[in-house]
Formats: sequence, C-alpha cells, structure tokens
Amino acid sequence: MSLPGFAVVLIFVVLLLITILRVLNEYERAVVFRLGRLLAVKGPGLIILLPIIDKMVKISLRLVALDVPSQDIITKDNVSVKVNAVVYFRVVDPEKAVINVEDFFYATGQLSQTSLRSILGQVDLDELLSEREKINHELQSILDQRTDPWGIKVSNVEIKHVDLPNEMQRAMAKQAEAERERRAKVINAEGEFQAAQKLAEAAEIIEKRPAALTLRYLQTIREISHENATNTIVPLPMDFIEPFMKSFTARSGENRA
Repeated sequence: MSLPGFAVVLIFVVLLLITILRVLNEYERAVVFRLGRLLAVKGPGLIILLPIIDKMVKISLRLVALDVPSQDIITKDNVSVKVNAVVYFRVVDPEKAVINVEDFFYATGQLSQTSLRSILGQVDLDELLSEREKINHELQSILDQRTDPWGIKVSNVEIKHVDLPNEMQRAMAKQAEAERERRAKVINAEGEFQAAQKLAEAAEIIEKRPAALTLRYLQTIREISHENATNTIVPLPMDFIEPFMKSFTARSGENRA
C-alpha cells in the first residue's frame, strides 16, 4: 500500500473511532437510542456507539440551582408583592428526563413559577414574612411530587426576597413602632406593680417591727452625710421626740398645781 493510501485509511480509522467511542464523566449519563428506540442508559466511562444508527443524549446528574425570577403575587389579604426564589433539583432518572418531557430544565422552571404564585396566593402577608420555612417546605413537596414523572428530584426551595410596596413598608414600620411602645408601657407598668408590691411588703414588716424603721432612718442619715452639702437637715421621727414631749407636759402640770 502506498503512503498516501495508508494515510487515507489511518484518517478514516481515527474518524471512525471518534464517532464510535465516547467518554462520560462520573456525573454524566448517556441515554442511547438505536434507530429511534430506547436502547439503554450508559455511563460513566467509555461507551461504544454504532455510527448512523445510534444517537446519544447526555444528561448531567449534578445538583442544579434554578433561579426563579420575581413574580407579581397577590396574597390572601390582597397585598401585592414581588417574590423571587431559588429551586435546587437534580436528575435521578435520565430515561424519564429525556422521554417524558421535552426540556426538563425549562419545564421545571415554568412549574416553579406557577407553583410559587399559586402557593403564596393562599397565605397572608404576615405568614409569608414569618413562616418562610413552612412555605419553603410546602413548595418543595409540591414541586417534587409534580416533577417525579420527569425523573427530577427537588431537594430544596428557598424564598430569597420579598419586595413590599413603599406604602406597606411605612405601615409596617408604624406598626412595629407602636408594638415597641406598647411593650415598653407594659414593662414599665409591670415594674411599678412589682415596686408597689415590695413597698407593701416593707410596710407590713415595719408595722410588725418598729425597730426596722429606726434602722432605715439611720441608713438615710448615713447616705445624706456622704453628700457634698453645706447644710444638712436631719428629720427626727416622733419616736425620738415623744419622751421629751411627755416629760414637758408632766412638768407643766406640776407647775400649775
């Protein structure tokens, strides 16, 4: 065989091997059709395809993060909001993902948008803001159930951002401020109530033990003495003055007699 003929044969063999042999990564699978009929799901590694009669559709099994664009939603209490989310899913059955749906990525995205509007339209604004975990779980359950015939597993759904109208933001700010003022007044009232209780208990103790009042009086004098004051007024309790008053009254009676 001449050299040009050998070169032609070599090129033909190389092209044939490139057409027949395919290499798939660990996270890839190949859905192989032979003459239009499903043959098998092959991979990973080296696979062999017959030229012309075999056709391969490559599918990735890795987790996909699908960004759901902002959706205009009217909540159950008639508040218009914009909500976006992210959906995490992966292909668990390459055969279903190729045969049962034309474009599983596009179909999952459209289903995510319609499900997001449907579910959030059934909840109030307060529930949407305070119970995201519950709503995320409900969305994940619904999407996973609806995408199961496509060989798709939805592992998680997360609501990213809730965009409120300016009027609603101002109203919520006023409501939060009013709530803080209410709590402050309640705490203040509880403090006064507890202080009144303690004062009442102290009055009962002093009533039963008059010496406690004297101790309190001496403590007050001590506190006043530590202050930087030029003049100090010391109040005297009636218990101190009463003996002198009785003695003065008795002497006045004797002088009159």
